[in-house]
Amino acid sequence: MATAKEPPEGVHHYESAEDVPWEISKYWHQRHNIFSKYDEGIWMTHDAWFGVTPEPVAKRIASDIAAAAPASKTILVDAFAGAGGNTIAFALSGRWKQIFAIEKDPVVLACAKHNAEVYGVAKKIFWICGDAFTEISNRLKQVGKSAVVFGSPPWGGPTYTDYEVFDLNVMGPYTLPFLANSFFAITPDVVLYLPRTSDLRQLAKHAKPGEKLKVTHYCMHGASKALCVYFGSFPAT
Repeated sequence: MATAKEPPEGVHHYESAEDVPWEISKYWHQRHNIFSKYDEGIWMTHDAWFGVTPEPVAKRIASDIAAAAPASKTILVDAFAGAGGNTIAFALSGRWKQIFAIEKDPVVLACAKHNAEVYGVAKKIFWICGDAFTEISNRLKQVGKSAVVFGSPPWGGPTYTDYEVFDLNVMGPYTLPFLANSFFAITPDVVLYLPRTSDLRQLAKHAKPGEKLKVTHYCMHGASKALCVYFGSFPAT
């Protein structure tokens, strides 16, 4: 059962389509695909609807990372936790000794914590309110040898769909080179969740010499929602 807490300002739980702003209406109509427990009191901000990973996709990604990561990797760092979709799936997998969820917006982080409570995994996650790059390079640098960093960065809003091939070097607010340089500084084992039309040639430039990257499209109802690129110790096949 969901808690009876009142959501903070800027957070909502829409129960009727009549109350939903038009710009997020299509996401709200998919709410049970995004969070199967939505009706148990899931919290969201307006912007969080655009970035949250649908639950079936989040669970499959969590399963794939859990199965492919070396046994020495016992820590999962979710660099952009958002409203908690991926973080919750990582916790539900039971694979990780520690899970760190970083989110710079305290209101969105409150949503993630609450949503994890709805799924019964909030206590399995260490929550950090702050900038992902600062936290990873400072507070979490010492855990890098044991960590996989997962990043589902902002893609610059829904306008990414305007591109037949998406230029990751202009992705905002964080470009692919910036993400790669920042995360590789603490661990080579990085998984990025990116637009389905991402330029694969740009991804290949960040592979080590001779390294083959695993790139997986994650689909729902026969259509790709996004792709993940797996750097480091993850097998390419």
